[in-house]
Amino acid sequence: MNTEELATKIVAILTERRQTVALGESLTGGLLCAALVSVPGASAVVNGAVVAYNTAIKHQVLGVDASLLAIYGTVHPDVAAHMATGVRDVLGVGEHQASYGLATTGVAGPESHEGKAPGTVFIALAANHYVETRDFTFGGGREEVREQTVHAALECLYQYLESAD
Repeated sequence: MNTEELATKIVAILTERRQTVALGESLTGGLLCAALVSVPGASAVVNGAVVAYNTAIKHQVLGVDASLLAIYGTVHPDVAAHMATGVRDVLGVGEHQASYGLATTGVAGPESHEGKAPGTVFIALAANHYVETRDFTFGGGREEVREQTVHAALECLYQYLESAD
């Protein structure tokens, strides 16, 4: 299934279930949100996105623990998990969290970052009392890594939605 088909299916499922998603993006820089909002009707299910490209934003806005960032840097599975849970709260509506938080962090390249090679990516999904983090190593140039990350993040959410049916 291509990225557009995944986004369309996700929006349909979330709409049917009256659920929402909030996005915490780093290396994808808004591409994940753009993929979802390209689908008609997405406004009913996409609460929004925080593009936390700056480390301080990850901490101050998304609540990623400062000691975690100091010890491991920004490209780490626990950072992705904190981003996913944090964005659920930050982009909740009223007193309600978003149903799902989906976050991306990694190295798009072309240079290594924090000792991590280009293509190193962590994606996290947060739902209620559940957090899953997946790690990937993508090939290609900067744009290919970013596109593969968007696709993988949507697959992660779609697979969870299908399994929770």
